[in-house]
Amino acid sequence: MIPDIDQKLGIRIYSTKFIGCGGSIKKNIDDFIVNEIISENVKSMITNTGGYSLYKLKKQNMDTNHALNHIFKKYKIRLSSLGLKDAKATTEQYVCTTNKTSTPDEIFEKKYTLKKICLLSRKINKKHMLANEFQIKITGPELPIIKFNEYHKILNFFGYQRFGSKRPITHLIGKALLQKEFLKAITILLSYTSKYDTIENTEIREKLSDECNYTKYINKIPYNMDLEKTILQEMIKHADPMKSLRALPLSIRRFFIQSYQSFIFNKTLSTAIENNEELYKSYDGDICFNHESKICKYSGKPKQKLAIPTIGYSYYKKTRFHQYIDKILKDEEIKPRDFFLDKMQEVSNEGGFRNAIINCYRQNVNNDVVEFTLARGCFATIILREMIKPLNPIESGF
Repeated sequence: MIPDIDQKLGIRIYSTKFIGCGGSIKKNIDDFIVNEIISENVKSMITNTGGYSLYKLKKQNMDTNHALNHIFKKYKIRLSSLGLKDAKATTEQYVCTTNKTSTPDEIFEKKYTLKKICLLSRKINKKHMLANEFQIKITGPELPIIKFNEYHKILNFFGYQRFGSKRPITHLIGKALLQKEFLKAITILLSYTSKYDTIENTEIREKLSDECNYTKYINKIPYNMDLEKTILQEMIKHADPMKSLRALPLSIRRFFIQSYQSFIFNKTLSTAIENNEELYKSYDGDICFNHESKICKYSGKPKQKLAIPTIGYSYYKKTRFHQYIDKILKDEEIKPRDFFLDKMQEVSNEGGFRNAIINCYRQNVNNDVVEFTLARGCFATIILREMIKPLNPIESGF
């Protein structure tokens, strides 16, 4: 049985046939540990003076976007990350200043610390991030935890946190933005309810479904609803949906669009497997990633890995997956050109390609603790979903 939330996110199948071990994750903040691995090439960029500051960001109970926004608001340091890390976890990742200004060596806050490593002659980007190392405790497994082997190929779905986990709405907001329904995007952000949300949050969201309550409830917004508070403040001032959305950090607005891309990708993977497409091998005409992670046409050379398009305004149609993507987009009433937003061009997305299969290596199982390394952009929760096969992913900590 595929859980209802999985199907709503486009994940309609399991990659493996074995019975899941059961249990849950993230019972404690130290049960889910993530460390980022960056390229050795970064060492060649180190400089002694006048460079971009490279930091190691350690955090708990706070996602990457909120941490970077807090740092900017309090310390006026604008940082960019190589990837997003979950809130309910203990994570270490690299972040870099976006300009060559003088910055402190260390910052200590309750939920995060920032420690300067060195100065760089140029900014690092996502290509410098190679992988993530995970150490995860599974609480209460009912069966032995299966260790993957070369026969266990895991489809590279986007995980729950891409969509909001307990309140999976980021892709819904992204779709509303693409359809230029800016007020609808705000309504979803403010008032969409989930049975997994707190009673307090649900009560407030129900009130915020009526614009007449904006002024009355703005001072009752809890700390964890900071995006909602920003939107409310702007809507009260200007009653302009587009201007209110632009008050959100650019990274957050782009994330909404990326989440909808992720939803379409998940549906594409599911549909392809349901139609008996071979995703574990590449054929003539397929687009692949080569050993340098660069896009190429399949040539039979070793280490070429099948790539599937992610939708955007430059969507590449000439793959065997176009028939599925085209049908999905028609059902969604979305066109590739919609990903270029003339009224909000800064969130436009050209699309690209993504590996069909997760590259999971260095896996180890020690009692109820699993360790593995995943290439950039792959989700540990998708690996754990296969191991545990939870009946209710949210209640199981996903």
